[in-house]
This record gives sequence, structure tokens and C-alpha cells, in this order.
Amino acid sequence: MNFQLTKDFITLIEWLIDQKKNSELLQKIDNLLAPDIAEILELLDFEKSKYLFSLLGEEMRADILLDVEEDLREMLLEDLSLQEIVKEVIENLDSDDAADVIQELPEKKQQEVLSNIADPQQAINIADLLSYQHNSAGALMAKELIKVQENWSVLRCVSEMRKQAQNINKVYTIYVINKKNKLTGTASLKKLLLTPEKTFISDIYNKQIISVQTSTSAEEVARIMNKYDLIVLPVVNEKNELVGRITIDDVVDLIKEEAGKDYQMASGISDHIEPLDNVLTLTRARIPWLIIGMIGGLLGAQIIGLFEIEKNPFLAFFIPLITAMGGNVGVQSSAIIVQGLAANNLGIDSWYKRFIKEFSVALLNGLICCILLFIFSIILYLQPNISLMLSVSLLTVMVFAALFGTFVPLILNRMKVDPALATGPFITTMSDVIGLFIYFSIAKYLL
Repeated sequence: MNFQLTKDFITLIEWLIDQKKNSELLQKIDNLLAPDIAEILELLDFEKSKYLFSLLGEEMRADILLDVEEDLREMLLEDLSLQEIVKEVIENLDSDDAADVIQELPEKKQQEVLSNIADPQQAINIADLLSYQHNSAGALMAKELIKVQENWSVLRCVSEMRKQAQNINKVYTIYVINKKNKLTGTASLKKLLLTPEKTFISDIYNKQIISVQTSTSAEEVARIMNKYDLIVLPVVNEKNELVGRITIDDVVDLIKEEAGKDYQMASGISDHIEPLDNVLTLTRARIPWLIIGMIGGLLGAQIIGLFEIEKNPFLAFFIPLITAMGGNVGVQSSAIIVQGLAANNLGIDSWYKRFIKEFSVALLNGLICCILLFIFSIILYLQPNISLMLSVSLLTVMVFAALFGTFVPLILNRMKVDPALATGPFITTMSDVIGLFIYFSIAKYLL
């Protein structure tokens, strides 16, 4: 059953902690899963979180550390001794999750943890994962998997699989390798169960397989798994040797994290932050784009001053219309392009074709809006010259904003800069400044 956290439940938990009623406290959370308890810990102050965390079993503590926010995880790890981190956390996690936890420790403590792991192979696996570049397939993968050799019989495969499965929580796929550990395909568990025991794997395994290299970017991994509807993806090195696997839960976590970062960036927040961060951290993340927006406003004011608006004060009435429409069109265009770049589904259109397409869409939208504006302004002001000037200005600004919003993300992406920077405040500010210049230039010419 889905757990619903309420304020009354948190109040009860806090009271039980204050009263040191440990048995009742554990009874209240006995049927909860690790993500539920992690949510509770994040809402308590640290001392109470630490107290509740200390009452839990080893496996639950290890799972909870994967679900809590990074700041709380670091604080909880700091409170644990070296032996507790090794025995109660690392040895209860898969290699990829253990590497994620160790990665947040100081470098000196990382080495101490690795040297105290009882299983040498586990220590080697984790150290190997820590060596890969962040946000790569190598850093995402887990070392635990089941593999069989193509020259084995079904009987031997089943026997070897039983041994390997002891250290694996979930078995998704059985990988087939040759004598040099090179990945050659996958074996179906159903076929293994239904095929005579003396049959060789080479006669029944699937030779068509999708894999990625350790250096493949995490975004590319997510795209491949989404395109082919995979729940697990094998990882090979440059020699095509099988070194690990990436499961869908790791990719979902990555997608959520990247989506959160892109949304914050598009909203004018430069650093990845959480709602529970302190005031200074939140301010530091927000202020850069606010200053850029302020500078854009000052530039807009200078442009207005250049055109002696006091001689035609009615032009000021339409400034909000021009800036709002330009900003909205620019954000719409950039959002579509950034989304397409993230999903890698923009197709193979050349820049020329992209220009024609976006220009056509902007022109059609602009014509519809400027015709409506012309009709309304004629009714309101009864001056055809003003209506014509407003309509032409709006059409021009909308076309410019659409093209600007389209090509800025493409250029940033070509320059290896996150195209999410091109959405939100950046596009809005630039569209406002240049849109005002276009508006007053057309007004000066037509009026």
C-alpha cells in the first residue's frame, strides 16, 4: 500500500523520539520501505534523524542512504565510524550503489574504506567504478551480473548461474561471452529451462545485442534504453570485454536529476539546489540571472531613450505587448529545441531546412496575431497608421524571437555548452532588448 506522510505522523515520530520510546517508534515504521523512511528523516531535524537512523537494521540503513538527499547522506556518513560504513553500509549494497556512497566521502576516507572491505573482489570492483568519469556508462554500471560461456552446455550453465546469482539481488539477463570474456550475446532463461541439458549455449543464444562502452555518456545511455525499451544494458570496454551492466532504476534516477537541473537552469537558477538548502546557497544560485535580467532592463531603458518616446507617448502603451509576445515566442521555440536535443530526436534536417521550418511557423503565428491586433487596435484607436505600425512590429518581433530561440540552443549545443542555458531568462531578456529596438525602429520609420 502506498504510504502517505502526514504532519500528524511526523509529530508523533518526533514525540516518540523525544520520549525514547524505541519499541513503539520501530513499530510505527516497521512496515515502511526505505524511500518512506528516507522521506521521514529529511523532515526531522538532524539530531532526531540521526537517532532514528541508529535504530534501524544494517540493510535498511544502507538502502536509506541511497534515498536521502545528498546533504543529509553526507551528515549521516560523517557520524558513522569507518567500520560502520564498511560493515553496515558498503557490504550491504551493490557495487554501483556502494561506489555512489563512497564517492561522497573525503578522498582519504575513501581509501580507508576500500582497504577495510573484507571481500577483495568487491573492493576492486568499487575502486574500478570510482575511476570512471562522472556521468559516463562506466560510472553508472554495476559489476554484479550473470555470464556464461558460449561453449558451455546448458547443464553447466545452470550450475554456474546458481553460484553467480548468490551475490545478485535481481537477475535481468544472462550474458554470453567467449573464452576472452568478449560479449557475444544473451541467453534466454526460458530456453535454458526448456532445452536439453547437453545442448551447447552456442546453439541457442541470441547474437543480436545492444551494448555501450564505458566511455559512453550517461545521456546517450538513457537515450538508447528509452529507444529500445530496455530494462538492462550491458557495458563493455574498448576491447568489447563485458565489464558491467546498467539497470533502468539507475537511468531513471539520472533522468530525474538531469530534468531537475535543466528546469532550474531554464528558470534562471545557475546551481543545482534543493528546497531545504540554506538562504545563502539559494541566494547564490539565483542572483546571477537576476543581475543579467536587471542589466537587460537597463539596456531596454536606454533603447527607449534613444527614440525620444516623449514625442509619441502612446508608443509606451504597447511596450508590454511587444516584450511579452517576443519573450513568449522565444521561450516556446527554445524549449522545443532543447527538448529535442535532450531526446536526440531533432532528425537529420540541415540548418537550412530548420531555418525554413521555424521561419514558416513563426510567420504563420505572427500573421494570425498581427491580424487580430490590427482589428482590435482599429476598433480602439480608429487610426490605421498606428494599427499598421503595431501589426508590422509584432510580426517582425515574433519572427525574430522564434529564430533567435531556435538557433541559440543549437549553437550552444554545437559549442558543447548546455543548451538549457538558452531557455528562460536568457531568451526573455534578449528578446525584450532586441524586440524593443525593432519596435521603436519600425515606429520611427512608419510614423
